[in-house]
Amino acid sequence: MLRSTLIAAAFALAASPAAAKLAPGAQAPDFSAPAYLAGSPFTYKLADNLKKGPVVLYFFPSAYTAGCNLEAYLFSEAVDEFRALGATVIGVTSGKTERLAEFSKDTKSCGGKFPVASDPGAAIAKRYDAPLTVKGMAMPGLSGRVSYVIAPDGKVLHAYENLDANDHVNQTLTAVKAWKAGRAK
Repeated sequence: MLRSTLIAAAFALAASPAAAKLAPGAQAPDFSAPAYLAGSPFTYKLADNLKKGPVVLYFFPSAYTAGCNLEAYLFSEAVDEFRALGATVIGVTSGKTERLAEFSKDTKSCGGKFPVASDPGAAIAKRYDAPLTVKGMAMPGLSGRVSYVIAPDGKVLHAYENLDANDHVNQTLTAVKAWKAGRAK
């Protein structure tokens, strides 16, 4: 109950855009995590996905909250555009991980179009400097709303942090397009 209250409080507060702490050019920490795609469990491995092209890695606070549902839905609507550019998408959360199988196939969120991974205690989020903080207060064990674009060489191309879910797809899609355009030269 306290965790749900903290999450609700985080979304109720006005959020302002800020740069994520893991800066472009930094080496993205490798990880593997239990994940789901369209309800089916598997182990997601960042290194394996980077062999296919850039990875859009987005952290979100919790499955089945208004902002996180919206963000997942927006990514699901744009996933074909990411794929056309050679990129894959993965969502990672520490909140309500017991419901990720359902969340991964829910048509009001991921719609079975991209995987979501479980991050108990926000261990991966910590490695990416992406734990949830609200008005300077840390929310231990919860991941923030931070999106990264990681190049196939493992370097961070783009980082964006904002509790407002609305612009994460635009931010990351623009970065992937810029990466693709740079490779075409």
